[in-house]
Amino acid sequence: MKLHTLKPAEGSQKLHKRLGRGQGSRRGGTSGKGHKGAQSRSGFKFRYWFEGGQMPLQRRLPKFGFKNPFRVEYFVINLDQLQKLAEVNSGLTEINHSTLLAFGIISKENQLVKVLGRGELKVSLNITLNKFSDKAKEAIEKAGGTVAEIALKKFTGKPKEKIRKNSGNATEIA
Repeated sequence: MKLHTLKPAEGSQKLHKRLGRGQGSRRGGTSGKGHKGAQSRSGFKFRYWFEGGQMPLQRRLPKFGFKNPFRVEYFVINLDQLQKLAEVNSGLTEINHSTLLAFGIISKENQLVKVLGRGELKVSLNITLNKFSDKAKEAIEKAGGTVAEIALKKFTGKPKEKIRKNSGNATEIA
């Protein structure tokens, strides 16, 4: 056996179709692509989600989801975290936004903070924050502390000046 005599086994390799090589080849003219349309043009590629012109799946399914533009998001702090903060800083009796900001718990002074009731509070603390769960309020007051909620300011926008015509030509700004 010599290298120049090696050949693939009989029938293991097929010849490729020779398209567009004249009428006598049976595949001349339109080269087996039919007449006109995207599939006969060069550069055409089937997208894997293409359904042959049928209404595609992403259009048959309903739209869903909603993002509430008026959602109020709070930074959450639990009673066990407040207890740990009070243990580390023994002289601490008041907790408010500026205290949390000073200890690096919140990042902005105007950040909304809600206290939740996980854990146990053994120290008497006076807490002034935006929101409290019922369980947290109960636990803080049971430990001898006080709770003060800061009301949220609802944005109403700048009042518009309405110009009304009075009797005669004078105008009045209401």
